[in-house]
Parts: sequence; structure tokens; C-alpha cells
Amino acid sequence: MKIHEYQAKGLFRQAGILVPEGKTCTKKEDISSLLEGMKMPVAVKAQILAGGRGKGGGVVLAKTAQEAENAAGNILGMQLVTKQTGEEGTEVKTILFEQGVGIERELYLSMLVDRDRAGIVIIASRDGGMDIETVAEKTPERIIKIHVNPLLGLQGYQVRELIFGLDIAPGVAKSFGGIIRKLFALFMQYDCSLVEINPLVITNEETVIALDAKMDVDSNSLFRHPDILAMHDSSEEDALEAAAASHGLNYIRLDGTIGSMVNGAGLAMATMDLIKQAGVEPANFLDVGGGASAEMVENGFRIILSDPNVRGIFINIFGGILRCDILAEGVVSAAKKVGLALPVVVRMEGTNVEKGRKILADSGLSLSNAKDLKHAAELLAAI
Repeated sequence: MKIHEYQAKGLFRQAGILVPEGKTCTKKEDISSLLEGMKMPVAVKAQILAGGRGKGGGVVLAKTAQEAENAAGNILGMQLVTKQTGEEGTEVKTILFEQGVGIERELYLSMLVDRDRAGIVIIASRDGGMDIETVAEKTPERIIKIHVNPLLGLQGYQVRELIFGLDIAPGVAKSFGGIIRKLFALFMQYDCSLVEINPLVITNEETVIALDAKMDVDSNSLFRHPDILAMHDSSEEDALEAAAASHGLNYIRLDGTIGSMVNGAGLAMATMDLIKQAGVEPANFLDVGGGASAEMVENGFRIILSDPNVRGIFINIFGGILRCDILAEGVVSAAKKVGLALPVVVRMEGTNVEKGRKILADSGLSLSNAKDLKHAAELLAAI
């Protein structure tokens, strides 16, 4: 789960990591009053869960109060388009006013899960403020990677390696090392999959400040972090994905035309491959789980049908915990309730499969029984 910059910086403050003084604003009528007392320059920053805000016009450094007020009025409520938002962009509902700082150096620093090594990797670069992908492509030698064993924790020699590799001045080395240790502790405490500061700046007064903050917390750990869960901004989620989550369904929207409903994540991935092999594209990933009820099947149908791009549905179920006859009853009931008008291909295997197929065949609905996966692919290609 991603959280906003201002929320991440609140956690940084709690961890003892320096961040600029700031205020958030959600209403245009509050802009003037919030700017009172702030020294210029002030950074006006759009708060959306996407990178590239500055390039899209969502970050402005204002030198005067009037400039700050004008920038805030323009940014708040705008449809901000970046590489990560897509062409439609994201509406800016919150902005952050942040006190400007005198910058001597800009650095890049991030920590993320390294799945290949089953550990944590710290990535740093002297080229702060730039896209790390660009740095990696053009000057990979300027990127430092430190691999940390989570069972051993961050070691002193690894901190010193970062200090040396980034050419940190002796007068700043101690505070920089402290930032690294505090950030690593925060990463572990909140089960993060990513923490990024770009840029991490060294000021003219030789202090180290996180000028930006990005945090991504493993959603599977949120039961341990109610404070993080309370920061969840559902307004920036895809509406169908948010609706699916409210029903306990694992749903990810894609741009194809064939909706799918499957029980089991691995089977869902294989099903999407099958759809593509049939010459069509999947419209979603939808895992209703091994113990899906008729109600969950109905909700799954409603969500799939809410996507205007869908012109056919593929149900691929292995009847283990969920018996095939129970599934079939749920499918028929759901299809009748939602007024299903699209063709549906159903492939079932497992417990009571023949009963399930008979229920579908006797339903009088446009439900095609697939004998096997090959048959299912043929039926999908004909949709």
C-alpha cells in the first residue's frame, strides 16, 4: 500500500529523520491563511500516489507569497498527468506547502526488498533529483548497491561503504550515517517493500534533510499497522479494484476484453496466459479464493461487468474446497441477478464436476461448458 509524501514525512519525523517544515491544504479558501507565517521560498507540492509530479507541473518553488498562492490555486484540483498516472491523470485533492531549504548537494537514497537474494538492497547515488532509471541507463557506475541480510541487520561497514561511495564530507558523515540507520529501522518496523528519498539533500548548514519521501508498505502486513491502514487513500485506486477489495476479492484491472474469474492466484495467472494464447486479451485478474461463496461469485460478476471493455467472461475453477455444483449454482444465480447478456465460457474440474456442468446446461443461460482447457481456448477465440 502506497502512502502520500506528507504521510511518509510524518513517519520520518517520528523516526528522527529531518524533513522540511510543512503544512497540508485541501481547500482553496484555506490557501492564504496557511501561507501566513511561512518564510519564502516555499515549495508547493501536489500530493498524489505517483512519481514525476514535478515534470507534470505538480511541484512549484515559489519565491513570493503571491507566487505560492497562485501556484497552489492552480495545482489544487488539477488533473495531474505523469508517466505513472496514464493519460487521464489524477485529481490533486491535497497539496503540501513546504519551507524551502538552502541546498548544497542532492543525493538519491532508497531501500527495497530484493527478492532475488531474499534480502534488502540499499540503492544510493550522487545524482539526486533525477530519475534513478535514467542514471542506471546512462551512468550505472554512479549507483551504489548495498545488500543487507534482514536477519543480521544493517552493519556498520555497510554504512561506511555508503558514506565513502557518495563522497560524504567528514562534517556530515555522522548525521548521514544516522539517517541511514533510522531509515533502515523504519523500513523494518513497517514491513516496507520500498522507501525512497529523492532527493536527500545536504544543506548549506551541513544538515541532512529528506526533501522528498515515498513509502510502500506490504499490504499483507497491514493487520500489524493500523496507523498505516488509516492512511489509505481509496480515492486514488481504480474504482473497480476498490469495490473488489471491499468484497474480499483479489482483483486487478487490465486493458483487455475477456473478463476472468478463477479460484487461486496461480491458476489465475495461467488463465491469463491461456486467454492470450487464444488470441484475445485479459480484462482483469480476479481470484475469488478457494472457499468462494455464491455471494462472492455474484460480486465478482458485477465487478467484471462494470468494465465497459469486457465482451466475454471466462470462468476457470478447480473444485477442491469449492465444489463444482456449488460454483455452478452461484454462477447461475449471479447471472440471473445481474441480467447477464455476455457470452460466458466455464471450465470446471474437481468435486461434483458433472453435477456442476448439468446445472449450467439446464440454466437456459448463455453459458458454454468447456470440456478442457483446449476446448476453452477455442470457445474464447470465437467470442
